[in-house]
Amino acid sequence: MFPALETHLKQTIPDPYEDFMYRHLQYYGYFKAQRGSLPNSATHQHIRKNNPQYLLHRSLGGKDDLIPDTLQKEKLLYSRMLSLPHLRSRQLLYDELDEVNPRLREPQELFSILSTKRPLPAPRWPIECEVIKENIHHIEWAPPQPEYFYQPRGNEKVPEIVGEKKGTVVYQLDSVPTEGSYFTSSRVGGKQGIIKELAVTLQGPEDNTLLFESRFESGNLQKAVRVDTYEYELTLRTDLYTNKHTQWFYFRVQNTRKDATYRFTIVNLLKPKSLYTVGMKPLLYSQMDANTRNIGWRREGNEIKYYKNNTDDGQQPFYCLTWTIQFPYDQDTCFFAHFYPYTYTDLQCYLLSVANNPIQSQFCKLQTLCRSLAGNTVYLLTITNPSQTPQEAAAKKAVVLSARVHPGESNGSWVMKGFLDFILSNSPDAQLLRDIFVFKVLPMLNPDGVIVGNYRCSLAGRDLNRHYKTILKESFPCIWYTRNMIKRLLEEREVLLYCDFHGHSRKNNIFLYGCNNNNRKYWLHERVFPLMLSKNAPDKFSFHSCNFKVQKCKEGTGRVVMWRMGILNSYTMESTFGGSTLGSKRDTHFTIEDLKSLGYHVCDTLLDFCDPDQTKFTQCLAELKELLRQEIHKKFHELGQDVDLEESWSDISLSDIESSTSGSDSSLSDGLPVHLANIADELTQKKKMFKKKKKKSLQTRKQRNEQYQKKNLMWKLTEDTSERAGFASTLQNHPAFFRNSENSSFLPMRSENPRLNETNLNRRDKDTSLDPSMATLILPKNKGRMQNKKPGFTVSCSPKRTINSSQEPAPGMKPNWPRSRYPATKRDCAAMAAYPSLHIYTYP
Repeated sequence: MFPALETHLKQTIPDPYEDFMYRHLQYYGYFKAQRGSLPNSATHQHIRKNNPQYLLHRSLGGKDDLIPDTLQKEKLLYSRMLSLPHLRSRQLLYDELDEVNPRLREPQELFSILSTKRPLPAPRWPIECEVIKENIHHIEWAPPQPEYFYQPRGNEKVPEIVGEKKGTVVYQLDSVPTEGSYFTSSRVGGKQGIIKELAVTLQGPEDNTLLFESRFESGNLQKAVRVDTYEYELTLRTDLYTNKHTQWFYFRVQNTRKDATYRFTIVNLLKPKSLYTVGMKPLLYSQMDANTRNIGWRREGNEIKYYKNNTDDGQQPFYCLTWTIQFPYDQDTCFFAHFYPYTYTDLQCYLLSVANNPIQSQFCKLQTLCRSLAGNTVYLLTITNPSQTPQEAAAKKAVVLSARVHPGESNGSWVMKGFLDFILSNSPDAQLLRDIFVFKVLPMLNPDGVIVGNYRCSLAGRDLNRHYKTILKESFPCIWYTRNMIKRLLEEREVLLYCDFHGHSRKNNIFLYGCNNNNRKYWLHERVFPLMLSKNAPDKFSFHSCNFKVQKCKEGTGRVVMWRMGILNSYTMESTFGGSTLGSKRDTHFTIEDLKSLGYHVCDTLLDFCDPDQTKFTQCLAELKELLRQEIHKKFHELGQDVDLEESWSDISLSDIESSTSGSDSSLSDGLPVHLANIADELTQKKKMFKKKKKKSLQTRKQRNEQYQKKNLMWKLTEDTSERAGFASTLQNHPAFFRNSENSSFLPMRSENPRLNETNLNRRDKDTSLDPSMATLILPKNKGRMQNKKPGFTVSCSPKRTINSSQEPAPGMKPNWPRSRYPATKRDCAAMAAYPSLHIYTYP
């Protein structure tokens, strides 16, 4: 037994901590239980005999009976329990002798994750999903030559869809939840039991039937029908628990033949417009190429055609994508994808490498924002350099970045990876950004959708980017917790920028969607950051494709909700699935490196946006006004009208000038499913009832006070005239009790305790007098607060430094405008306490 505990048993006054632990363990049944509550059965006897109390008593040599409920013996048992290795608390630490002076372990962070000593948590799947046991991994690779768009010749074959009536089904998923069902539970590995062999069985080495598979992370293929020797019709699986959103595809084929020309036709696409009509190619990955030549994903395909399906079932129309391909090897394992896949496991491996890095882990803290519907972790990264003083920490503004709210838009993950690679590097610009900002990063908002291979929805069967205003925390946890995290962040510090990374299937290049500021004093300021970004990445980013119109159907999106919460620079970044039509990259596909470089450009533009030299910002504003003037002239010319822009700037609505950003079925919200709509209605009704009850309670309290004052007034009026005169003279000495000190009529103050005699009034007057010294302390504080509400703000930082040339993009990527950077200086943490002022353009 511990000496300290032996001494404690001899004391008459119990130690508070020991007493607490004793009662705590007693509550959980370590010390006493009722014999009558334990049924006399084999099962309960087994449970009883494995009870810690039973084990403790047996270790003391006692009988099978429970220990009597006496204070002395219970404390003795408690002390003996601390000495047993198999019952020892993990919260206690012991010295080298393992028996003296136990102490409590230091509390761990509430949201600490990614222990370097434990394996990564495996993805959780809905229990309906079958998952193969193989681990799918792809290497990163950048093609040495530009991958140009496919140039349509006009004579591409349009195959007729024949279906399984004239073909042979070689792959088909049966256990796929569709519309009408909804998510119930999940587990690691998905569906229990033996995984079915869905691919056909080969009849021998001469059988050239392709073997299909997509039951892996982010895979998406519902059915494959062989309609000719080397021709297959493919049906994509819709987003789980829906009957729509077929765009993303990612599947595997085996048993290939080198010299044959294969044709694949996807038959159930839903969008009438696609980048495949203007030259986009599918992606191919050869396992043998990756193993032998270190070659990864590349654009392949010929005779590419996107057209309307000739089958009409009387419901929504379908569209087809067809292409031909020649595989590079016999008996190869190949993958096809709509875009470069980036899975949930890929993210976890990346975050684990950050957690294992002794330098990066000092300024990048990994946390769990919440758990998804399936129980997968939604990760939150906080990136900033440690501050030297509390004042320096409080002066930092925040930047919030997120990606993969739409799981099929893997473009966002590659842009996010490029951003993280740069901001976590030792570049002087990255260090400066970490000095002056707090970055809140959500690299994968919809892990469930990414895991199961959805294109747009979560396991709730709905587009999360239309539900940022939701009150259903349990149904949309990722969005609910993101919004509330940002709400708390806004209470703590100013958020300079919010940007959500997406992918776009109908337009080339990269561009931003923003919001219009109605304050004419800061007119067009929200367009400065996109314009600067277009100058920093002129061959990738198109400012003319940007749009700043807030539509009603987009009110539930992240950028609009955050904008209405007070983040005036709130954007959605759209990265194309195709490529660029600008500059040196014209008519070429984007690679992984192109998207990752955009993450660097976001950081570079953020420093330009906050440059102490206001020249760039002023130049961009002037350019924006001229561009808008030209656009207005163009609009009015189309309408056959003339307008004098010199006198009517403030009368023109920017919303009327800009075109809509919609035009896709995915732009509109599906609304809530019935079971969620009922829950939302119940919550709304409860809130209304609570407000109504609160309002009624306030009205009742007000009426009672008025009745009480009337009775009090009548009582005073019926008193003796001399008493009323004396009471009135007392009130005249305290004019604060009157509505109007000049009114000679009797108007009692509405007080919770109106029956105050003269003694109480005099005492109140003395007690509430203001100390002059306190007044001198209060006034300057209020004055300072008034001064802080002026437009713009100043942040402490050092001048923008020149980045290492080895980390810059290729030559020719920089804009023509002057980019005067201050000379680089060695970063001195001790000198960071006082910086020159850095002006960040924002709004009051």
